[in-house]
Amino acid sequence: MPTPHNQAKFGEIAKNVLMPGDPLRAKFIAETFLENIKLVNSVRNMLAYTGEYKGKEITIMASGMGMPSIGIYSYELYSQYGVENIVRVGSAGAYTDKLNLFDVVLAESAWSESSFAKTQNGYDKDTTYPDRELNEKIIETAKKLNIPLHLEKIHSSDVFYTEPNVDGYKEINAKHGCECVEMESFALFHNAKVLGKKAACLLTISDSFTSEQKATPEERQTAFINMMKIALETFC
Repeated sequence: MPTPHNQAKFGEIAKNVLMPGDPLRAKFIAETFLENIKLVNSVRNMLAYTGEYKGKEITIMASGMGMPSIGIYSYELYSQYGVENIVRVGSAGAYTDKLNLFDVVLAESAWSESSFAKTQNGYDKDTTYPDRELNEKIIETAKKLNIPLHLEKIHSSDVFYTEPNVDGYKEINAKHGCECVEMESFALFHNAKVLGKKAACLLTISDSFTSEQKATPEERQTAFINMMKIALETFC
């Protein structure tokens, strides 16, 4: 059944979903890589497309920015649309020189100061995890495609702009071992765990805290091809 946030009918969303944050990135992925695409949701402009990639049905749906947003959409996809696997495909900022612009990162865990998981079901730890089996598939796919992949602990932040009196990227890296930052995966991994589903997160480095390199908005949308190929091929 459609929800207040999703007009798609049951059966119009595939078992496997890729979730970029940006609706225009979802549109780009669908139009670039999928065949026989159908727009199945446009509520709040949170675009979702279902189509075929090499004969396999896949849905590309935007999550919006931040944990509350992906928390709503991923929960509904898992619990009301029969989705089994969600792979977030997004951008991240590098905390160290270990990661360069456009490197592809696979999250091995997500640390956060967020209260999302505690509020959702009382989970009181600060780290959530992707599905191990799904991560292993992604790693194997990247090897077959000969695309370098960094397996890292990531920071899922609740806040984009912080003040100087709280820990910055250097302190977070030193205390928690996080190599880059994004804003969604902690909640996605938690929802998957709660509902007995699978989730993973692929990220492309779009800027660096150490070198001050930044991708343009156009590059963010179109230059993350390696990440997209890995995610799509994983489901073939």
